Amino acid sequence: MTAPLDLLVLGNAIVDLIARTDEAFLAEQGVPKGAMALIDEPRAETLFAAMGPTTVVSGGSGANTAVGAAKLGARTAFIGKVRDDELGGLYAHELKAVGVDFPVKAAIEGPATARCFILVTPDGERTMNTYLGACQGLSPADVDPAVVESARVTYLEGYLWDPPAAKEAFRKAVQIAHSAGNAVALTLSDAFCVGRYREEFLGLIRDGSIDILFANIGELKSLYETEDAEAAVKALAQERNGRGLHLLGLVTRSEEGAVVVKGGEVRAVPASPVAEVVDTTGAGDLFAAGFLAGHARGLDNVASAKLGALAAGEVIQHIGARPQVDLVKLAREKGLL
Repeated sequence: MTAPLDLLVLGNAIVDLIARTDEAFLAEQGVPKGAMALIDEPRAETLFAAMGPTTVVSGGSGANTAVGAAKLGARTAFIGKVRDDELGGLYAHELKAVGVDFPVKAAIEGPATARCFILVTPDGERTMNTYLGACQGLSPADVDPAVVESARVTYLEGYLWDPPAAKEAFRKAVQIAHSAGNAVALTLSDAFCVGRYREEFLGLIRDGSIDILFANIGELKSLYETEDAEAAVKALAQERNGRGLHLLGLVTRSEEGAVVVKGGEVRAVPASPVAEVVDTTGAGDLFAAGFLAGHARGLDNVASAKLGALAAGEVIQHIGARPQVDLVKLAREKGLL
């Protein structure tokens, strides 16, 4: 029998290579600041050669969420694909070392383990160039029904909508989770990702595939094709699925905090105070981690969102998208647990 999980995450298994840089380097390399671009292997090699000193750490949006939730005491697992190479071994080791189960076998042939080159400017903004490599090989065969059935929440990356086989793995997980009476969450991942798949994402929301939606305000404005943040939040508040039920929406707004949208009601949650913004990589991922860990503990939506804000606030104060302190201890010190 598969042990019960609080959270199962499906996402791209990517190793992050993070470097500090400046606006001039971004212009020289022709990459739009703050965006995420998909690149091929030759471009990955060229960019890596041009970057300065790097920090290497296992990443990927969904895996960051799984790790953050585990650091807050949630029982978590991650489904993603790596190659049986050095970076793939590092990736699996780092997940298991923090208590995240990683039940997917590494590919023994094909592209190398995925890499994301993260360029961090002095204002803490991150620009990402991603070589998807082996993670594009995620398929329905990697989704174990027993694992999905065991999870109270299955959390899916919007980025999974790019590779066709991963999209089918996504759909399979949704069907299994709902058949077992469990919830499904989606993160929109990136405004450019939303631009590519807007109608399909709206379809997932409206046909009842998604119970919980995570987005930053830029992604939400892209979803509803508006530059008015308030209008985008109102549109989300009005969403109902095919069964006439309201969606639970969590929308992050950087230093303005977040809003919890449920049943037509919008409630604001302040950002957690920080000493200095060093690197915004993973802020949304850790917000989702904190919220879902709070949800697993039975906290209400606002209390869970405050835990999410705390986790996001911790991760933006250092390089890298994984927590560097004891989040449970920090949350208790702040009276959130």
